[in-house]
Amino acid sequence: MSGEKLVAHAPAKINLTLHIHGRREDGFHELESLVAFTASGDTLTLEPGDLTLAIDGPTAQAAGPMDDNLVIAAARALAQRVPGLRMGGFHLTKRLPVAAGIGGGSSDAAAALRLLARLNAMAPDDARLFDAAAQIGSDVPVCLAAQARMMRGRGEVLGPLIALPQLFAVLVNPGVPVETKAVFSRIGLKPGAASGFGGHPAIGEKPSREELFAALKKGRNDMEDAASVMAPVIGHCLAVLAAARGARLARMSGSGATCFALFDDCRAAKAAGCVIRRDHPEWWVKSALLR
Repeated sequence: MSGEKLVAHAPAKINLTLHIHGRREDGFHELESLVAFTASGDTLTLEPGDLTLAIDGPTAQAAGPMDDNLVIAAARALAQRVPGLRMGGFHLTKRLPVAAGIGGGSSDAAAALRLLARLNAMAPDDARLFDAAAQIGSDVPVCLAAQARMMRGRGEVLGPLIALPQLFAVLVNPGVPVETKAVFSRIGLKPGAASGFGGHPAIGEKPSREELFAALKKGRNDMEDAASVMAPVIGHCLAVLAAARGARLARMSGSGATCFALFDDCRAAKAAGCVIRRDHPEWWVKSALLR
């Protein structure tokens, strides 16, 4: 495999629901979330050699210092667990917005782990990949497979893969970064405290479209109110998405500020995306198929 360039996609992670059940004594919040992924997003390549990282793409400037990038963190975390791990030079083409509630950095890190696994002939389910992912961040483990499933705990407890019906979405980010830690702080749960917000609706491993939408409408994103106070434009995004023709559900993803609406077919989603992009050229708007 010497000299071969390996390629992996790092799709956006969309929290279709995000319930906060409480805050653990270790400070982490106890979550339950149905997560889905887009078909496209960032692109990461790896060529065998020394560990390096180059970044380009539309949102590269917002990606931060190289040494702080989660791609490098992922490589170093895996090297701690795999003696003699072969490394290489990474090239990240960044298209997803940063600090946006769609796990862009986490998905990049997971893509780096997948590429290093391929380079080193490691099985995709090697426990060391999961351990490295969990060390880097709460969203990284679920991004390893990048397929719909429930995630619980702080993100380290993953349910079985879920075969979602086709979900056509429009994603909107108004360009305002929202820090996850600040949103949790705004919610204000003390260590050991329960939220009392209510349980998560049951979702089977192969729900029909109507079963899924019924469950999603009973669900919620418990970070949405706090994030909207910090960034009022989130409320505007949600109102615009909810008003789009054919929209069946509008919600914020993660800690924001990215919001999404779900539609029954791709034509309605594309039409809504075109209208929103025309009316709000300053927003990042993307039509997507979720899986």
